[in-house]
Amino acid sequence: MDSLQVSRYPFLRGAARFAEENSADIESLISSPSYENARKRGLERVLDAISQHKVGNVSLLQEYDRLMEVLSYPYARMIVSCVNDRFLTKRYALAEASRMNDLLSEDRGSEIIVAEELEVVSSLDAEGRIRMHFSDYLRFSHTMKALEWKLINTDLRGGYVHLEPDKFDRLLQNALQERIESELPLDVPAGLRRAMKGHIDHVSIMLADAKKMLSPTGGEGMNPDYLPPCIKAILASAQNGVNLPHSARFALVSYLNALGLTYDQIIQLFAQSPDFDESKSSYQIKHITGEDRGREGYTPPECATMRTHGICFDPEPLCEKIKHPLSYYRIKSGNVPKKEENA
Repeated sequence: MDSLQVSRYPFLRGAARFAEENSADIESLISSPSYENARKRGLERVLDAISQHKVGNVSLLQEYDRLMEVLSYPYARMIVSCVNDRFLTKRYALAEASRMNDLLSEDRGSEIIVAEELEVVSSLDAEGRIRMHFSDYLRFSHTMKALEWKLINTDLRGGYVHLEPDKFDRLLQNALQERIESELPLDVPAGLRRAMKGHIDHVSIMLADAKKMLSPTGGEGMNPDYLPPCIKAILASAQNGVNLPHSARFALVSYLNALGLTYDQIIQLFAQSPDFDESKSSYQIKHITGEDRGREGYTPPECATMRTHGICFDPEPLCEKIKHPLSYYRIKSGNVPKKEENA
C-alpha cells in the first residue's frame, strides 16, 4: 500500500485499510492520547475550510505523519457533521476538493486512481490525454459558466470528452465536492459528540464569526437604504398588492434570505400587502429559503439574470459597475472586501 498516496487523498478506500493495519479505530481516534495530533489536524482541516477555502498542507515524510493525516480526515468529517450547518458542509467539501486539485497538479500519476474512487468513467487516450465519458462530463461541468466548458466546445469523440490534465483535475474537484456534500452529515453517536464538544464548540464560534463577516449586512440586520433599486421596486410592488411574476418573487425572497432575514421577518414584509395570502406565501418562502428541506436557500439571481427576466428596475450608475445585487448592498453599506468592489 502506498501510504503517501492515501495520506494525500484520505477519501480513497486504501486510507481505511491503512488505518486498520495500524490498529486505529474511531473510539481510539476520539479518546486515545496517541491520536491527539490527528484530532488537532482534523480541527485544523475544518478551520482552514472556514478561513481559507482550502485545507492546508502538512509534512508527510514520516509514516507517523501519514497516519495522523489519514485519521484527521474522518475526525474533520465528524466535526462538520456535529455542527450540522449547510454553509459549513459546503465550505468544507470545497476546501477538501480544492486541496485535492492542487495535489493532483503535482501528482499526475494519481488522477485515474482518484477518478475511479469517485466513480468517474475515464482513461488515457492514445495521445496521452485523459478522456471522460460525456455523461460524467456534463454532470461535473454544469456549474462551470465559461463557454470553454460547454460540451459543444470540447473535443468529443466516441462518447468521450478528451481533456487536458488541468481541466480533468478541475472536474474531479467538482466530483469530490459533490461526494462529500452528499455524505454529510454523518450520524455521530452521542458519546463521541460529548468527547468532541470542545472542538465542536470552537468550530461553531469561528463559523458564526465567518458568517458575520461574509454577510452583506455584516450581521447588523437589513437597512432598506442600502437595497438596490430592483429589490426596492419589487418589494414595494409586493407590499402594494401587485401580483408578482415568479422570477420577481424568487429574486426578492432569495435576496432577503441572503441578507440574513428569517422566515418570520420575510413573511411580515409580504403581510403588508392588502391581499396577503399567508398559506401561499408561506409555501413559496419556505421553499426558496430552504426551510422546507432543512437546507441552504437558493442563491439570488445575478444582475444579468434580472435583466433577462425584465426585473432590473431603475438602474443607477452603481448598477453598471456590479454583477450581482448583493454587491450593491455591500458597497452601499461599506461592508465589502476590496477584491469584491467591482464584483
